[in-house]
Amino acid sequence: MLLSVMRGTHLVREARKRAGLTQAELAARAGTTQSAIARVESGAVSPSLERLTELVQAAGFDIEVRLVPYDDHDLTMALRNRALTPEQRLENMLAFQRFAAAGREAMVASKGSARRPRTKTA
Repeated sequence: MLLSVMRGTHLVREARKRAGLTQAELAARAGTTQSAIARVESGAVSPSLERLTELVQAAGFDIEVRLVPYDDHDLTMALRNRALTPEQRLENMLAFQRFAAAGREAMVASKGSARRPRTKTA
């Protein structure tokens, strides 16, 4: 979900900068004032999706919105991790590091055994 990752204020600023426009130039294209653009970009106001689309289109871009299945895995993991003590987080990180190292060693070992020529047995 793009809008939750990138706030509308960032969309307007990004579109304006990509178009090489000043706030005043974007305002003139959008039929508003430079101070209104500044308020949007600073987050002082929270415009509707319709208004965000108008501002982004005035810069020569468009906003594509689509519905996707909600995935809260990262949030769940972050909340679970936040409940741990610093020592527990460190131990989890070290355990993962050991796990990853063992996996790398297993990959190297399996590639090495695959390259060895097989000997014929009588």
